[in-house]
Amino acid sequence: MIALALFTPDPADQAYAARTEVQTLVKSYQDLFARFDVEILASPWTVPPPAKAQGVLANLAWGYHFQYARWLDCLTSWDARTPLINPPDLLAWNSHKGYLADLAQRGVPVIPTVMLAVADPAALAAGFATLGVDEVVLKPAVSAGSFRTLRLRRDTPVQTYPDMMLQPFLPTVAEEGEISLFMFNGALSHAVIKRAADGDFRVQPQYGGQMTPYAPDEEARSLADAALAAAPMRPVYARVDMARLPDGRLALMELEAVEPDLYFAFAPDRGEAFARAVLHVLASPVSAG
Repeated sequence: MIALALFTPDPADQAYAARTEVQTLVKSYQDLFARFDVEILASPWTVPPPAKAQGVLANLAWGYHFQYARWLDCLTSWDARTPLINPPDLLAWNSHKGYLADLAQRGVPVIPTVMLAVADPAALAAGFATLGVDEVVLKPAVSAGSFRTLRLRRDTPVQTYPDMMLQPFLPTVAEEGEISLFMFNGALSHAVIKRAADGDFRVQPQYGGQMTPYAPDEEARSLADAALAAAPMRPVYARVDMARLPDGRLALMELEAVEPDLYFAFAPDRGEAFARAVLHVLASPVSAG
């Protein structure tokens, strides 16, 4: 039987210690891969994976953004004899939202983004001027789950933070929603549209966001394909988040290849395409039973 380690949060990270959904999600991965005669071993990302693991999935490495230097050290010192899925170089690149500039330079339509080494009043004023808007979303360049994400107007006082990014606030996110396409080995598996709760702008479930199945059109599919093609290497799995600009065009919000929720409940095959993509990396002849 193949054994795969599944990264989980640092047990010492109090932000995740009491979150029961970690165990629920680990069980869902175990149930999925059991169909392929693969054992899933839960393993904190802060310690070496079990010796019997023939590969490692990073999908529940929650909290890496709180220990970014340690996370990068984990990736840069990775022992290549044990495949990490997605690869460590790709995860390191994708862990900092500065990758959006790389994708924009390679021709991918990206929501206008200003990176701020320090988000102080002067830098924020310059960012507002560059974007030419009166309302923005400010969030850390290394983040997850809308951590420290703020919606600001020009006159909103805000604490000074290091290494942040600004994007224009898009009313279309509140009106239409945020579109997510799930890509496994470069192929579309499923898609959802996420809408924020009334009075909020964050679409994550912990803030009351709701999601429904979505049938992506050609524009959405082309944008997802372009984002994957422009990445340093093709992700084995990725969630491609996009939203509509005021002129009606779709633009990339994020290409999430580290630890996105993959929403298997919305996948027609309940995640089998993901499992097959992972097993393909390991060059395994294992097939579902």
